[in-house]
Amino acid sequence: MSERKDIYVKAYLVYIGFVILMFVVLFKTVSIQFEGRSNVFAGSDEKMPVRTVKRMPRRGEILDIHGTPLVTSVSFYDIHMDPTVVDKKIFDAEITDLSRELAKVYPDRTQREYENYIRKGRNQGNRYLLIRKKVTNEERKKLKELPIFKYGRLKGGLIDTDEKIERKRPHNELMRRTLGYCKEENGDTLRVGIEGAFNEYLSGEPGEEIEQKISTGWKKTGQIVKEAVEGADVVTSIDKDIQEVADAELKRQLESQGAKNGCVIVMDVKTGFVKAISNLTKGSDGNYYELYNHAIGTKEVPGSTFKLASLMAALEDGKINITDTVNAVGEYTFYGKTMHDALEWGYGRITIKRAFEKSSNVIAKVIYDAYRNDPQAYIDRLVSFGLDQKLGIDLEGEADPVMYRPGSPNWSKISLPWMSVGYEFQQTPLQTLAFYNAVANNGTLVKPQFVQEIRRSGQTIKTFAPIVLKDNICSDNTLTILKSCLEGVMKDGGTGSKLTSAQFKIAGKTGTARILNEDQKYGQKGEWKYQASFVGYFPAEDPIYSCIVVVAAPSKDIYGATVSGTVFTAIANKVYATTLKYHDAVNEGKRKKDNVPSVFAGNSYDLTKALGRLRVPYAVAEEGEWLYAESKKERIVFKKRNPVKEHVPNLTGMSAKDAVFLIESMGMSAYVIGYGKVTKQSIPPGASLFKGGIIELTLE
Repeated sequence: MSERKDIYVKAYLVYIGFVILMFVVLFKTVSIQFEGRSNVFAGSDEKMPVRTVKRMPRRGEILDIHGTPLVTSVSFYDIHMDPTVVDKKIFDAEITDLSRELAKVYPDRTQREYENYIRKGRNQGNRYLLIRKKVTNEERKKLKELPIFKYGRLKGGLIDTDEKIERKRPHNELMRRTLGYCKEENGDTLRVGIEGAFNEYLSGEPGEEIEQKISTGWKKTGQIVKEAVEGADVVTSIDKDIQEVADAELKRQLESQGAKNGCVIVMDVKTGFVKAISNLTKGSDGNYYELYNHAIGTKEVPGSTFKLASLMAALEDGKINITDTVNAVGEYTFYGKTMHDALEWGYGRITIKRAFEKSSNVIAKVIYDAYRNDPQAYIDRLVSFGLDQKLGIDLEGEADPVMYRPGSPNWSKISLPWMSVGYEFQQTPLQTLAFYNAVANNGTLVKPQFVQEIRRSGQTIKTFAPIVLKDNICSDNTLTILKSCLEGVMKDGGTGSKLTSAQFKIAGKTGTARILNEDQKYGQKGEWKYQASFVGYFPAEDPIYSCIVVVAAPSKDIYGATVSGTVFTAIANKVYATTLKYHDAVNEGKRKKDNVPSVFAGNSYDLTKALGRLRVPYAVAEEGEWLYAESKKERIVFKKRNPVKEHVPNLTGMSAKDAVFLIESMGMSAYVIGYGKVTKQSIPPGASLFKGGIIELTLE
């Protein structure tokens, strides 16, 4: 009996336990269902898993001095759709129309394929159906107007919050290395060029937004926790028009010479702001690319361009007079090692000034004789010019100059004479240019800079003023002498005499230096490689721009004048023609507020573009290809000047460029005297035109 009772008790307990378990399961089930239904009734997904993620800001633009984008940020979107939220009536009525429009925009799928794809996603409950990746902002706007999508996110299911931002260079290879980049690599931030140097401003501040967990992953909700602060814009000192000229002329010469690489820098004399910087290297396919910033990162022996520093040192120390005479015999031997002049038999007895203009290496003997007993004094004087120091530019990668010193392992008996003509010393093209720029700038050495201001939302938040590194690198008397020497290089008999311009004077120096081969050896004669350079400024009498051109390992010619000088003058002429005509107007003194500048006559497109850039008010009273201007009290008024094909046109008031173009297009030639605008023409307007004739134009 007792055993049977125990069995009943145990069975009862099991029953009770089972009932309790059933109640627990039932309670949990009801609770889950109720929780889920409450969310549905509330119309909220708050109980679903969510996370906070960073929302990256738009990176700021890099602009040229006129506001032209050099680097910009372009937005792309991954477009998704939640077809489950679309009302059945709307879905059935418009899905075919939507599919047809999508096939028009993105024809890689047919209308039927789009429709089947979206219907399948709806049936499977896919709330994050991918429609298209990497959609531009313009395409995104069009998609928002399509059937179904036009009802918005909640009723049309369009999800377009997944923005991706890419950096684009509208002008392709232009200044690629100087513009640079900023990226993470192996845990380190790699900073190159302007992108790297000014990343603090360009990057902005990340925001935060909410993502929601769904069956296929995470989707953006559009709920912003913290707004991202967009990056500021960096306004460079670069003038895109000058940059394009520098690029084109350098590339043309490198291709012509089959050279290894080359660079060009154009700099504002007074401020040190760089207006153009071009670096091109020959690729494996024979074409030229911006592979390395040679202008700031490649240090090399400067050759004869360094003779300016040597003369400056000797003049400052009172070791020479520029009118002293020397016997330039063509070869000069120091401790058994001989250096030669370009002219084998030399130049005879000439002044030191003429030796500089001829680029004779007799200057090595001049400096050796002056400092042979105290070479440290020569080095000390070079150091006082700042030639042993980096310029400290904002961009990463500036190379240190290499200057040997007496007592060091690298110093030998021949170091003094060889350094005096640009060997046993190394510096970058930018460092060379900065020194010459100081001469043009009346002795003031300014720091080269690439950025002039920072803007956010169109408002300037930071400006960069010129930075003076040395107030006076030498005395005024020495400067006067050296400026005369640099101008003499461009006159009859000087190494740059064939590089002169009819419109303005150039001052500069040629340089040709033997450089190491790929195996870091000079090799045998016939295997020698050279670097050709030209550095100077223009206009010589009132310098506005300085410029250096360096070409490494040219294959057809080696001399600085013919290889690099021709590039310099081509750039200078084009820069002068397109920009320098405005400087006179700026320097004319203060104008009354109600006055507008006098304007050249000329081509209608050029005139209106120039005045538009200067923000000068104007009106075109008579349309035509050729216009002349009348300066009114408040604005410029243009009137038509239509040349008659059979008659000599009226060229007065025109720039030389426009006047020559017009007269040559009519079959005559022009001989130009002076610079400015045309004030006189040898054949009067209205005279009979005769093909092949020559008209003399006087410019003032």
